[in-house]
Amino acid sequence: MVRQFVLKRDPSAESISLSIDYRSELNAQQLRAVTFGRGAALVVAGAGTGKTRTLVYRVAYLVETGVPPEEIVLLTFTRRSAREMISRASALLDGRCQHVMGGTFHSFCLNILHKYGMSIGFPGNFTILDSADAADVIDLLRSEIRIQVNKKRFPRKRTLQAIISGVRNQGIPVLEYVENRYPQFLEYVEMISDLAAEYDRYKFNHGLMDYDDLLSQTLFLFEEHDNVRKSVAGRCRYVLVDEYQDTNRAQASIVRALASVNGNLMVVGDDAQSIYRFRGADFKNIMRFPEQFPDTVVLKLEQNYRSTQGILDLANHIITTARQKFEKHLFTDLKTGENPVLIRAPDTRSESRFVSQMILERRESGVELSDMAVLFRSGFNSYDLEIELNRCGIPFVKYGGLKLSEAAHIKDVLAHLKVVENPRDGVAWNRILLLIEGIGPQTARNIREWIDEQADNVASSQASSQADGQARTPFSIDEPRFSPGYVEKVRVLLDMLRSLHTNPNMSVTDQVETVLAYYEPLLHRIYYEDYPKRTQDLEHFATLAESFTDRAALLASLALDPIELTAIDIEPMKDDEPPLVLSTIHSAKGLEFNSVFLIQAMEGVLPSAYSVGDHDAEDEELRLLYVAVTRAARRLYISYPGVKYNRSAGQYFAKPSRFLVNIPEKLLESGSLVEQEQQLLQPARDELEVHRSETETT
Repeated sequence: MVRQFVLKRDPSAESISLSIDYRSELNAQQLRAVTFGRGAALVVAGAGTGKTRTLVYRVAYLVETGVPPEEIVLLTFTRRSAREMISRASALLDGRCQHVMGGTFHSFCLNILHKYGMSIGFPGNFTILDSADAADVIDLLRSEIRIQVNKKRFPRKRTLQAIISGVRNQGIPVLEYVENRYPQFLEYVEMISDLAAEYDRYKFNHGLMDYDDLLSQTLFLFEEHDNVRKSVAGRCRYVLVDEYQDTNRAQASIVRALASVNGNLMVVGDDAQSIYRFRGADFKNIMRFPEQFPDTVVLKLEQNYRSTQGILDLANHIITTARQKFEKHLFTDLKTGENPVLIRAPDTRSESRFVSQMILERRESGVELSDMAVLFRSGFNSYDLEIELNRCGIPFVKYGGLKLSEAAHIKDVLAHLKVVENPRDGVAWNRILLLIEGIGPQTARNIREWIDEQADNVASSQASSQADGQARTPFSIDEPRFSPGYVEKVRVLLDMLRSLHTNPNMSVTDQVETVLAYYEPLLHRIYYEDYPKRTQDLEHFATLAESFTDRAALLASLALDPIELTAIDIEPMKDDEPPLVLSTIHSAKGLEFNSVFLIQAMEGVLPSAYSVGDHDAEDEELRLLYVAVTRAARRLYISYPGVKYNRSAGQYFAKPSRFLVNIPEKLLESGSLVEQEQQLLQPARDELEVHRSETETT
């Protein structure tokens, strides 16, 4: 008998019959990235070059050529991106792509920690602190360890949280971080260091993690338990990473750990669009990648499918002055179109009038308001324009709204669910106790201490509880050590929590409804001025809960990927015209519009005055301009006021951004504003007002 040996498929083999015609679907640069074989690859993807399409086809190609989808990891910065890419890959191929391990860095690490966290001392039911909760914990600890806060310049809780988070993300000492970012607090470095250490102890003792812990504790787990790293990395045969230029040091280390067994790693990003330094992103990660993986193949995507060549020529010119960059040249088949224009307005008011009039003109030519955007460096740069848009009756939406899970009334409800999930969550306990009328911070602290004792007693009394038939939970009441006047109110709260804790099969929807039934009277009392609107938010939240199978998944989802509250704030009318977009450049990254207006493009704003003298910061400001320019598909208008006013300096002459000076006229035309007596654009304004009136009547 002849023995047979199974020869596994080589994913890079060209002899495999493929159902997708990759050569006809992709350009030559995209095809090379999609069909890349084994090893490390860095795909430098310029703006509008089909980065997402390339990743989608890469996933499909790997699955189609024999790689088990369960052994492919796709890491992104939003779960929506991961879901979209996997869904598109499935549409290209078949349902197998749905089994690809996709998600954000934080959600991927959360799954690892839920499985292996006990190895480093965390319970399986640990809960996650969002940034606001983390700041509350820090504030609580600051008062408990009696750090003096009566000094004028001691940082507030949000600043302390930002410092501690920044230190963790950048992997540097507190002293170095404070010197670089908050030099006014240098005298408090020792206190901040002590507070950071106490904060870590508190979280560990109470089964809590914040966003940064999801990354740092995963790395700690891999370092302390090499068998866990090998087990996790062994299941990651191919690792794909999107937006690699936005990773921080911890995320880059996690990527290296995941690729440490099989070595098949493809990261995709654009060094020219690295603009999130303030969030801890390290631009150097993408620049160092070829050094960290010596056999790296660098691939480039340069054919742009969004913008005209005139806009791309300006973008290419702008980025040439960056100190560190990968050389690339964006090109397109869209050769026609108007060149970008730089307009010097007499003052801020004139600039706002110009932008409003051009928006009306573009709308008259057939461009939808929603396909136009006004971009700016910081939120306050658009205040004057907003007044003018309202005067002209132009509807707009401004990006950067409150998140659903950041709204006070939603956080109240979530706090009740959090203490059921993790009875040691002191922050959540503090929040729900302070909702009870008559209970202040000191009473809440006394009750929390008693509850902690109750939780400690539960584990030691399990055997006796089973023997005498009395179920023990962290919400059982013995003799609470607080004023009799509060006993009944606290008893009602604990009875409600116990009903959730002792019924593990209760649906998430029923759990939320139980909390809402208890919370509704509190809502009416605390938020009496606008509780009807908040009630609508809670109804939306209850509906949202129906899509989750367990409480932990709901809590993790809202913590890791918050939903915009503004999306549910007002039910839009069916026939209402989609509004104009106003956005900071940071919030507009990844978006595209037919026409873009970049306002306040002057010294002190872009680049920011705070960046001048810091080479890395100045380079990031340059990249910010690059991102703004490459959002435009057909028309780009850049403007600045010639005269500005502020309270300290009064009126002063403004200069255009240093990044826009000495650009050849053929790349950036100059424009000027001329006053005209006849209001030529009044018919456009009138037509828009008629449309809005008809919509409101409907």
